[in-house]
Amino acid sequence: MKKVGFIGVGKLGMSCAEVMSTQYQVTGYDIYPRTSDRIKIVEWLNEAVVGQDIIFVAVQTPHEAEYGGSQPIAHLPNRDFDYTVVKNVLKQINAFVRPHQMVALISTVLPGTVRGELRECITNARFIYNPYLIAMGSVEWDMVNPEMVIIGTEDGTVTGDAQELIEFYQPLMQNNPRYEVGTWDEAECIKVFYNTFISAKLGIVNMIQDVAVKQGNINVDVVTSALAKSSMRVMGPKYMTAGLGDAGPCHPRDNIALRFLAEKLDLGYDLFDAIMVAREKQARLMAEAVMEQANIYALPVYIHGKAYKPDVAYTDGSYSLLVGWYLEREWGIVPQYIDPLTEATVPEEVCGVVLLAHNRGVTYGYTGEQEAQGLYCQILPGSVIVDPWRTFPKNLFADIQNIKVLHYGNTRLV
Repeated sequence: MKKVGFIGVGKLGMSCAEVMSTQYQVTGYDIYPRTSDRIKIVEWLNEAVVGQDIIFVAVQTPHEAEYGGSQPIAHLPNRDFDYTVVKNVLKQINAFVRPHQMVALISTVLPGTVRGELRECITNARFIYNPYLIAMGSVEWDMVNPEMVIIGTEDGTVTGDAQELIEFYQPLMQNNPRYEVGTWDEAECIKVFYNTFISAKLGIVNMIQDVAVKQGNINVDVVTSALAKSSMRVMGPKYMTAGLGDAGPCHPRDNIALRFLAEKLDLGYDLFDAIMVAREKQARLMAEAVMEQANIYALPVYIHGKAYKPDVAYTDGSYSLLVGWYLEREWGIVPQYIDPLTEATVPEEVCGVVLLAHNRGVTYGYTGEQEAQGLYCQILPGSVIVDPWRTFPKNLFADIQNIKVLHYGNTRLV
Protein backbone atom coordinates (compact mmCIF):
# COMPACT_ATOMS: atom_id res chain seq x y z
CA MET A 1 0.00 0.00 0.00
CA LYS A 2 1.42 3.34 -1.04
CA LYS A 3 1.90 5.98 1.62
CA VAL A 4 0.57 9.39 0.68
CA GLY A 5 1.32 12.82 2.09
CA PHE A 6 -1.22 15.53 1.35
CA ILE A 7 -0.18 19.15 1.93
CA GLY A 8 -3.14 21.51 2.09
CA VAL A 9 -6.23 19.75 3.44
CA GLY A 10 -8.61 22.70 3.21
CA LYS A 11 -11.87 23.27 1.32
CA LEU A 12 -10.93 21.03 -1.61
CA GLY A 13 -7.85 19.16 -0.43
CA MET A 14 -9.50 17.41 2.50
CA SER A 15 -12.10 15.71 0.31
CA CYS A 16 -9.41 14.64 -2.17
CA ALA A 17 -7.23 13.22 0.59
CA GLU A 18 -10.17 11.37 2.12
CA VAL A 19 -11.01 9.79 -1.25
CA MET A 20 -7.40 8.60 -1.52
CA SER A 21 -7.70 7.06 1.96
CA THR A 22 -10.12 4.47 0.58
CA GLN A 23 -7.13 2.79 -1.07
CA TYR A 24 -4.03 4.24 0.54
CA GLN A 25 -2.58 5.34 3.85
CA VAL A 26 -2.87 9.14 3.85
CA THR A 27 -1.26 11.70 6.14
CA GLY A 28 -2.50 15.28 5.85
CA TYR A 29 -1.01 18.61 6.86
CA ASP A 30 -2.37 22.15 6.83
CA ILE A 31 -1.30 25.42 8.46
CA TYR A 32 -4.80 25.66 9.94
CA PRO A 33 -6.23 23.16 12.46
CA ARG A 34 -8.09 20.37 10.67
CA THR A 35 -9.83 17.22 11.80
CA SER A 36 -10.76 14.06 9.94
CA ASP A 37 -11.91 10.59 10.89
CA ARG A 38 -10.57 9.19 7.60
CA ILE A 39 -6.99 10.43 7.36
CA LYS A 40 -4.23 11.12 9.85
CA ILE A 41 -3.65 14.83 10.45
CA VAL A 42 -0.19 15.87 11.65
CA GLU A 43 1.08 19.05 13.28
CA TRP A 44 4.28 19.50 11.30
CA LEU A 45 4.86 19.51 7.53
CA ASN A 46 7.83 17.13 7.69
CA GLU A 47 5.57 14.46 9.24
CA ALA A 48 3.49 14.46 6.04
CA VAL A 49 6.60 14.24 3.84
CA VAL A 50 9.17 11.91 5.39
CA GLY A 51 8.49 8.26 4.55
CA GLN A 52 5.72 8.97 2.01
CA ASP A 53 5.79 7.59 -1.53
CA ILE A 54 3.85 10.47 -3.13
CA ILE A 55 3.34 13.95 -1.70
CA PHE A 56 0.41 15.89 -3.18
CA VAL A 57 0.45 19.67 -2.86
CA ALA A 58 -2.88 21.51 -2.90
CA VAL A 59 -2.20 25.08 -1.83
CA GLN A 60 -3.65 28.32 -3.14
CA THR A 61 -2.37 30.30 -6.11
CA PRO A 62 -4.61 33.32 -5.54
CA HIS A 63 -5.20 36.72 -7.03
CA GLU A 64 -5.80 39.78 -4.90
CA ALA A 65 -9.28 39.82 -3.32
CA GLU A 66 -10.69 42.34 -5.80
CA TYR A 67 -10.17 39.85 -8.64
CA GLY A 68 -12.67 37.37 -7.21
CA GLY A 69 -15.50 38.03 -9.66
CA SER A 70 -18.27 39.01 -7.24
CA GLN A 71 -17.77 42.58 -8.48
CA PRO A 72 -16.76 43.82 -11.96
CA ILE A 73 -13.14 42.87 -12.71
CA ALA A 74 -12.73 43.22 -16.49
CA HIS A 75 -11.45 46.79 -16.08
CA LEU A 76 -8.67 45.77 -13.66
CA PRO A 77 -5.02 45.40 -14.80
CA ASN A 78 -4.02 41.95 -16.06
CA ARG A 79 -2.34 39.83 -13.38
CA ASP A 80 -0.80 36.40 -13.10
CA PHE A 81 -1.61 34.14 -10.15
CA ASP A 82 0.36 34.74 -6.96
CA TYR A 83 2.80 31.85 -6.58
CA THR A 84 4.31 32.97 -3.27
CA VAL A 85 2.58 30.36 -1.12
CA VAL A 86 3.19 27.41 -3.45
CA LYS A 87 6.88 28.32 -3.85
CA ASN A 88 7.36 28.53 -0.09
CA VAL A 89 5.63 25.20 0.48
CA LEU A 90 7.63 23.44 -2.24
CA LYS A 91 10.89 24.75 -0.80
CA GLN A 92 9.89 23.49 2.65
CA ILE A 93 9.04 20.08 1.20
CA ASN A 94 12.36 19.98 -0.65
CA ALA A 95 14.23 20.00 2.65
CA PHE A 96 12.72 16.62 3.59
CA VAL A 97 12.18 14.67 0.34
CA ARG A 98 14.51 12.14 -1.25
CA PRO A 99 15.04 11.10 -4.91
CA HIS A 100 12.81 8.03 -4.65
CA GLN A 101 9.80 10.19 -3.68
CA MET A 102 7.37 11.94 -6.02
CA VAL A 103 5.94 15.43 -5.48
CA ALA A 104 2.70 16.13 -7.39
CA LEU A 105 1.39 19.69 -7.57
CA ILE A 106 -2.35 20.01 -8.21
CA SER A 107 -2.72 23.80 -7.91
CA THR A 108 -3.70 25.84 -10.99
CA VAL A 109 -0.81 27.73 -12.62
CA LEU A 110 -0.25 29.43 -15.98
CA PRO A 111 1.63 27.67 -18.81
CA GLY A 112 5.38 27.92 -18.29
CA THR A 113 5.21 28.34 -14.51
CA VAL A 114 6.40 24.88 -13.48
CA ARG A 115 9.35 24.92 -15.87
CA GLY A 116 10.21 28.56 -15.28
CA GLU A 117 9.56 29.05 -11.57
CA LEU A 118 8.46 25.98 -9.61
CA ARG A 119 10.68 23.11 -10.72
CA GLU A 120 13.72 24.77 -9.16
CA CYS A 121 11.94 24.60 -5.79
CA ILE A 122 12.01 20.77 -5.86
CA THR A 123 15.54 19.52 -6.52
CA ASN A 124 15.62 16.48 -4.24
CA ALA A 125 12.66 14.52 -5.63
CA ARG A 126 10.73 13.76 -8.82
CA PHE A 127 8.18 16.41 -9.84
CA ILE A 128 4.80 15.94 -11.52
CA TYR A 129 2.17 18.55 -12.43
CA ASN A 130 -1.22 16.94 -11.82
CA PRO A 131 -4.10 19.48 -11.70
CA TYR A 132 -7.61 18.27 -10.83
CA LEU A 133 -11.00 18.95 -12.43
CA ILE A 134 -13.01 19.26 -9.23
CA ALA A 135 -15.57 21.71 -7.87
CA MET A 136 -16.95 22.67 -4.48
CA GLY A 137 -20.08 20.76 -3.50
CA SER A 138 -19.19 17.69 -5.56
CA VAL A 139 -15.47 17.17 -4.86
CA GLU A 140 -15.63 13.50 -3.90
CA TRP A 141 -17.79 12.61 -6.92
CA ASP A 142 -15.59 14.66 -9.25
CA MET A 143 -12.48 13.03 -7.83
CA VAL A 144 -13.55 9.51 -8.82
CA ASN A 145 -15.48 10.44 -11.99
CA PRO A 146 -13.19 12.90 -13.79
CA GLU A 147 -13.52 13.59 -17.48
CA MET A 148 -9.77 13.03 -17.61
CA VAL A 149 -6.71 12.82 -15.37
CA ILE A 150 -4.08 15.38 -16.35
CA ILE A 151 -0.43 14.44 -15.82
CA GLY A 152 2.48 16.69 -16.73
CA THR A 153 6.09 15.50 -16.81
CA GLU A 154 9.25 17.26 -17.93
CA ASP A 155 9.43 15.59 -21.35
CA GLY A 156 5.74 14.75 -21.83
CA THR A 157 6.21 11.03 -22.42
CA VAL A 158 4.47 8.30 -20.47
CA THR A 159 7.54 7.84 -18.33
CA GLY A 160 7.88 5.72 -15.24
CA ASP A 161 6.67 8.64 -13.16
CA ALA A 162 3.55 9.18 -15.26
CA GLN A 163 2.79 5.46 -15.35
CA GLU A 164 3.23 5.23 -11.58
CA LEU A 165 0.67 7.99 -11.10
CA ILE A 166 -1.76 6.34 -13.56
CA GLU A 167 -1.52 3.10 -11.61
CA PHE A 168 -2.04 5.06 -8.39
CA TYR A 169 -5.34 6.54 -9.61
CA GLN A 170 -6.83 3.47 -11.31
CA PRO A 171 -8.14 1.78 -8.12
CA LEU A 172 -9.83 5.02 -7.07
CA MET A 173 -11.79 5.64 -10.25
CA GLN A 174 -15.41 4.73 -10.90
CA ASN A 175 -15.70 5.88 -14.52
CA ASN A 176 -12.51 4.58 -16.17
CA PRO A 177 -11.34 8.04 -17.31
CA ARG A 178 -8.77 8.76 -19.96
CA TYR A 179 -5.27 9.77 -18.84
CA GLU A 180 -3.81 12.76 -20.66
CA VAL A 181 -0.01 12.87 -20.32
CA GLY A 182 1.97 15.81 -21.66
CA THR A 183 4.78 18.15 -20.77
CA TRP A 184 4.43 20.32 -17.69
CA ASP A 185 3.52 23.16 -20.04
CA GLU A 186 0.89 21.13 -21.91
CA ALA A 187 -0.71 19.97 -18.66
CA GLU A 188 -0.83 23.58 -17.45
CA CYS A 189 -2.58 24.54 -20.71
CA ILE A 190 -5.09 21.69 -20.48
CA LYS A 191 -6.20 22.73 -16.99
CA VAL A 192 -6.50 26.48 -17.39
CA PHE A 193 -8.00 26.36 -20.89
CA TYR A 194 -10.50 23.71 -19.77
CA ASN A 195 -11.80 26.17 -17.18
CA THR A 196 -11.91 29.09 -19.60
CA PHE A 197 -13.68 27.01 -22.25
CA ILE A 198 -16.46 26.60 -19.67
CA SER A 199 -16.54 30.36 -19.09
CA ALA A 200 -16.76 30.97 -22.84
CA LYS A 201 -19.50 28.36 -23.22
CA LEU A 202 -21.59 29.93 -20.46
CA GLY A 203 -20.97 33.36 -21.94
CA ILE A 204 -22.40 32.23 -25.27
CA VAL A 205 -25.48 30.49 -23.86
CA ASN A 206 -26.21 33.49 -21.64
CA MET A 207 -25.86 35.71 -24.70
CA ILE A 208 -28.65 33.65 -26.27
CA GLN A 209 -30.65 34.32 -23.11
CA ASP A 210 -30.07 38.07 -23.55
CA VAL A 211 -31.15 37.85 -27.20
CA ALA A 212 -34.32 36.05 -26.11
CA VAL A 213 -35.15 38.81 -23.63
CA LYS A 214 -34.39 41.66 -26.07
CA GLN A 215 -35.80 40.11 -29.25
CA GLY A 216 -38.92 38.45 -27.84
CA ASN A 217 -40.85 35.28 -28.71
CA ILE A 218 -37.80 33.10 -27.99
CA ASN A 219 -37.41 30.40 -25.37
CA VAL A 220 -33.66 30.17 -24.78
CA ASP A 221 -34.00 26.50 -23.77
CA VAL A 222 -35.27 25.54 -27.22
CA VAL A 223 -32.17 27.10 -28.77
CA THR A 224 -29.61 25.77 -26.30
CA SER A 225 -31.15 22.29 -26.37
CA ALA A 226 -30.67 22.16 -30.14
CA LEU A 227 -27.07 23.29 -29.83
CA ALA A 228 -26.34 20.95 -26.93
CA LYS A 229 -27.28 17.97 -29.10
CA SER A 230 -24.95 19.14 -31.88
CA SER A 231 -22.02 16.99 -30.87
CA MET A 232 -20.78 16.45 -34.41
CA ARG A 233 -19.29 19.93 -34.81
CA VAL A 234 -20.29 22.15 -31.92
CA MET A 235 -20.38 20.74 -28.39
CA GLY A 236 -21.90 18.46 -25.77
CA PRO A 237 -24.78 19.06 -23.36
CA LYS A 238 -22.90 20.14 -20.21
CA TYR A 239 -22.96 23.86 -19.30
CA MET A 240 -25.61 24.44 -21.93
CA THR A 241 -28.38 25.77 -19.68
CA ALA A 242 -28.65 29.55 -19.71
CA GLY A 243 -28.89 31.13 -16.27
CA LEU A 244 -26.39 32.81 -14.00
CA GLY A 245 -22.86 33.31 -15.30
CA ASP A 246 -19.68 31.44 -14.46
CA ALA A 247 -18.71 31.86 -10.81
CA GLY A 248 -16.58 30.52 -8.00
CA PRO A 249 -12.98 30.89 -6.88
CA CYS A 250 -11.43 29.43 -10.05
CA HIS A 251 -12.97 30.29 -13.41
CA PRO A 252 -13.17 34.11 -13.27
CA ARG A 253 -9.62 34.39 -12.02
CA ASP A 254 -8.40 31.86 -14.61
CA ASN A 255 -9.70 34.17 -17.32
CA ILE A 256 -7.94 37.12 -15.72
CA ALA A 257 -4.71 35.11 -15.60
CA LEU A 258 -5.03 34.20 -19.27
CA ARG A 259 -5.55 37.88 -20.07
CA PHE A 260 -2.15 38.36 -18.42
CA LEU A 261 -0.66 35.54 -20.51
CA ALA A 262 -2.08 36.95 -23.77
CA GLU A 263 -0.44 40.27 -22.96
CA LYS A 264 2.84 38.68 -21.81
CA LEU A 265 3.14 36.61 -25.00
CA ASP A 266 2.04 39.57 -27.15
CA LEU A 267 -0.62 37.53 -28.94
CA GLY A 268 -2.21 40.67 -30.32
CA TYR A 269 -5.70 39.71 -29.18
CA ASP A 270 -7.46 38.85 -25.93
CA LEU A 271 -10.52 36.60 -26.06
CA PHE A 272 -10.49 36.30 -22.28
CA ASP A 273 -11.14 40.00 -21.81
CA ALA A 274 -14.21 39.67 -24.02
CA ILE A 275 -15.41 36.70 -21.95
CA MET A 276 -15.13 38.66 -18.71
CA VAL A 277 -16.77 41.77 -20.18
CA ALA A 278 -19.67 39.63 -21.42
CA ARG A 279 -20.03 38.03 -17.98
CA GLU A 280 -20.42 41.45 -16.41
CA LYS A 281 -22.76 42.87 -19.06
CA GLN A 282 -24.97 39.81 -18.68
CA ALA A 283 -25.10 40.27 -14.90
CA ARG A 284 -26.11 43.91 -15.40
CA LEU A 285 -28.92 42.94 -17.79
CA MET A 286 -30.24 40.44 -15.24
CA ALA A 287 -30.06 43.07 -12.52
CA GLU A 288 -31.95 45.46 -14.80
CA ALA A 289 -34.75 42.93 -15.28
CA VAL A 290 -35.03 42.54 -11.49
CA MET A 291 -35.00 46.31 -11.03
CA GLU A 292 -37.82 46.77 -13.54
CA GLN A 293 -40.05 44.34 -11.67
CA ALA A 294 -39.23 46.01 -8.36
CA ASN A 295 -40.19 49.42 -9.75
CA ILE A 296 -43.39 48.21 -11.42
CA TYR A 297 -44.72 46.57 -8.26
CA ALA A 298 -42.96 48.77 -5.65
CA LEU A 299 -41.41 45.72 -3.97
CA PRO A 300 -38.12 45.05 -2.19
CA VAL A 301 -35.57 42.74 -3.83
CA TYR A 302 -34.35 39.40 -2.50
CA ILE A 303 -31.65 37.20 -4.03
CA HIS A 304 -32.31 33.54 -3.25
CA GLY A 305 -28.77 32.18 -2.85
CA LYS A 306 -25.68 34.21 -1.98
CA ALA A 307 -22.99 31.51 -2.19
CA TYR A 308 -21.58 30.96 -5.66
CA LYS A 309 -23.48 27.65 -5.87
CA PRO A 310 -26.00 25.68 -3.74
CA ASP A 311 -24.85 23.54 -0.80
CA VAL A 312 -21.63 25.46 -0.18
CA ALA A 313 -20.91 28.32 2.21
CA TYR A 314 -18.46 30.21 0.02
CA THR A 315 -19.14 33.47 -1.81
CA ASP A 316 -15.87 33.57 -3.78
CA GLY A 317 -16.70 34.84 -7.27
CA SER A 318 -20.44 34.74 -6.52
CA TYR A 319 -22.58 35.78 -9.49
CA SER A 320 -25.36 36.61 -7.03
CA LEU A 321 -23.10 39.24 -5.49
CA LEU A 322 -22.22 40.57 -8.94
CA VAL A 323 -25.91 41.01 -9.81
CA GLY A 324 -26.44 42.61 -6.40
CA TRP A 325 -23.51 44.96 -7.03
CA TYR A 326 -25.22 46.30 -10.16
CA LEU A 327 -28.57 46.64 -8.40
CA GLU A 328 -27.00 48.76 -5.69
CA ARG A 329 -24.53 50.80 -7.75
CA GLU A 330 -26.72 51.43 -10.78
CA TRP A 331 -30.17 51.80 -9.25
CA GLY A 332 -29.70 52.20 -5.50
CA ILE A 333 -31.50 48.94 -4.74
CA VAL A 334 -29.91 47.03 -1.86
CA PRO A 335 -30.99 43.39 -2.15
CA GLN A 336 -31.36 41.07 0.83
CA TYR A 337 -29.64 37.73 0.36
CA ILE A 338 -31.42 34.55 1.45
CA ASP A 339 -29.00 31.70 2.02
CA PRO A 340 -28.89 29.43 5.10
CA LEU A 341 -25.19 28.65 4.59
CA THR A 342 -23.93 32.24 4.37
CA GLU A 343 -26.37 34.33 6.42
CA ALA A 344 -26.77 34.36 10.19
CA THR A 345 -30.56 34.36 9.86
CA VAL A 346 -32.98 33.53 7.07
CA PRO A 347 -36.48 35.05 7.01
CA GLU A 348 -39.33 32.57 7.29
CA GLU A 349 -41.32 34.39 4.62
CA VAL A 350 -40.82 37.26 2.18
CA CYS A 351 -42.90 39.39 -0.15
CA GLY A 352 -40.92 41.01 -2.92
CA VAL A 353 -39.07 40.42 -6.15
CA VAL A 354 -37.11 37.20 -5.62
CA LEU A 355 -34.26 36.25 -7.95
CA LEU A 356 -33.78 32.47 -7.81
CA ALA A 357 -29.99 32.36 -8.06
CA HIS A 358 -29.58 28.76 -6.86
CA ASN A 359 -30.65 25.67 -8.76
CA ARG A 360 -29.32 22.32 -7.54
CA GLY A 361 -30.61 20.36 -10.52
CA VAL A 362 -28.70 22.47 -13.02
CA THR A 363 -25.58 22.84 -10.89
CA TYR A 364 -25.14 19.19 -9.90
CA GLY A 365 -27.13 17.40 -12.58
CA TYR A 366 -23.96 16.02 -14.18
CA THR A 367 -23.29 13.96 -11.03
CA GLY A 368 -26.65 12.20 -11.29
CA GLU A 369 -28.09 14.35 -8.51
CA GLN A 370 -31.86 14.64 -8.98
CA GLU A 371 -32.95 16.47 -5.84
CA ALA A 372 -34.78 19.64 -6.84
CA GLN A 373 -33.88 23.04 -5.45
CA GLY A 374 -36.07 23.81 -2.45
CA LEU A 375 -36.95 27.29 -1.32
CA TYR A 376 -35.02 28.68 1.64
CA CYS A 377 -38.16 30.52 2.83
CA GLN A 378 -41.84 30.92 1.96
CA ILE A 379 -42.62 33.38 -0.83
CA LEU A 380 -45.86 35.23 -0.09
CA PRO A 381 -48.68 36.22 -2.47
CA GLY A 382 -48.04 39.47 -4.27
CA SER A 383 -44.41 38.55 -4.93
CA VAL A 384 -42.57 38.31 -8.25
CA ILE A 385 -40.23 35.37 -8.84
CA VAL A 386 -37.49 35.90 -11.43
CA ASP A 387 -36.24 32.45 -12.42
CA PRO A 388 -33.21 32.52 -14.75
CA TRP A 389 -33.26 28.70 -14.92
CA ARG A 390 -36.92 28.51 -16.02
CA THR A 391 -37.75 25.48 -13.87
CA PHE A 392 -40.01 27.04 -11.24
CA PRO A 393 -43.68 26.05 -11.82
CA LYS A 394 -45.12 29.09 -13.52
CA ASN A 395 -48.84 28.53 -14.08
CA LEU A 396 -49.46 26.87 -10.70
CA PHE A 397 -48.22 29.86 -8.73
CA ALA A 398 -49.62 32.49 -11.08
CA ASP A 399 -53.11 31.01 -10.87
CA ILE A 400 -53.32 29.77 -7.30
CA GLN A 401 -50.81 31.70 -5.20
CA ASN A 402 -51.12 35.14 -6.86
CA ILE A 403 -47.38 35.10 -7.46
CA LYS A 404 -45.97 36.29 -10.76
CA VAL A 405 -43.28 33.96 -12.12
CA LEU A 406 -40.98 35.42 -14.76
CA HIS A 407 -38.98 32.80 -16.65
CA TYR A 408 -36.01 34.98 -17.57
CA GLY A 409 -34.85 33.99 -21.05
CA ASN A 410 -38.24 32.75 -22.28
CA THR A 411 -40.18 35.47 -24.10
CA ARG A 412 -42.43 33.23 -26.17
CA LEU A 413 -45.89 34.73 -26.56
CA VAL A 414 -47.51 31.30 -26.24
